[in-house]
Amino acid sequence: MQTSKLLFGSTIGIIGGGQLGRMMTTAAKHMGYKVIVLDPTPNCPTAQVADEQIIAQYDDLDAIQKLADQSDVVTYEFENVDLKAAQILEDKGILPQGANSLKVTQDRELEKKAMVESGQPVAEFAIVTTVDELKEAVEQIGTPSVAKTCRGGYDGKGQVKLTDEASIEEAIEMLEQSERLIIEKWVPFHQEISIVFTRGQDGEITYFPVAENIHRDHILHATIAPARVSEEISEKAKKAAKAIAETIGVVGTFAIEMFVVENDILINELAPRPHNSGHYTIEACNVSQFEQHIRAICHLPLLPIHSHGGAVMFNLLGKDIEPFFSRLEDIATAHIHMYGKDEIKDLRKMGHATFIGDNVHDIYQDLIEKKIIEQN
Repeated sequence: MQTSKLLFGSTIGIIGGGQLGRMMTTAAKHMGYKVIVLDPTPNCPTAQVADEQIIAQYDDLDAIQKLADQSDVVTYEFENVDLKAAQILEDKGILPQGANSLKVTQDRELEKKAMVESGQPVAEFAIVTTVDELKEAVEQIGTPSVAKTCRGGYDGKGQVKLTDEASIEEAIEMLEQSERLIIEKWVPFHQEISIVFTRGQDGEITYFPVAENIHRDHILHATIAPARVSEEISEKAKKAAKAIAETIGVVGTFAIEMFVVENDILINELAPRPHNSGHYTIEACNVSQFEQHIRAICHLPLLPIHSHGGAVMFNLLGKDIEPFFSRLEDIATAHIHMYGKDEIKDLRKMGHATFIGDNVHDIYQDLIEKKIIEQN
């Protein structure tokens, strides 16, 4: 791992060219860095604002070597980075986040074990590799429960809610294709929250305000920050983040999704990168999750975090574009971010809008009344 600060003029390599890489690049460019992105799609969202693009698959080791040769430090915008490539970059001393965070978060079994090892509460779960083990796990954990693939899957993909024989048969088909599943107890949670934080290479951690997330069809619909939870819940979230970060050895910006159950939390999922629920930080905080990430990987001091009284971030899916932009006069206070994706699809994340003010309750109620977001 690097021990010296990388100042302006240095080159940051990014694996992955989606919207997270785009916003990471924007922050880096403001700070004077050059950026090279590796992504198989020409003119991907990140490439539109970066200095250069290497057009190649993520597991193309020749392309990874080229990225390494041209970069002073390398980071990634998603967790499905080829582990062999990550290990090569770590061995070269230019991947401060290391390969371990990727290895853990790419696999739900390893992820759960890391949560347990760090002493954090999780829903009852079992790892199954055979049909008999699956049926036994469902019998022990009960229904409703949920079956998820151990690798891959996002925004609701790669999972089945288990409620009856038909859904169990669906899970069996999924098991036959993926060879290993995690069966989790269904959690009747009150709220879903997330905490986005940044850990420097020296172990210092800064926390952004705990955020409350509203999902629709397994896709994040809106984020409310700060979350409408007690101070006790917020403190539990921060303590959980610290424990998990130290167990895994996190460097950079990282996110943890949690369920609020009565006056406690259950850890749900980890993301070793900036997160959709942290987009509000761009306008609502003195430093965004992206700038803080760049600071961490470049070994710069992290900034103490200060924030406005409230923020609501709304994801703009393809189906939202026309109705949203037809009403700009009604929502003149929106901070709009579009991702530069080449094709509009109904459930594709095309951008987001953030509304900030002194009181999160007032912002949220105003957006509900204007039918910009759906009430939770």
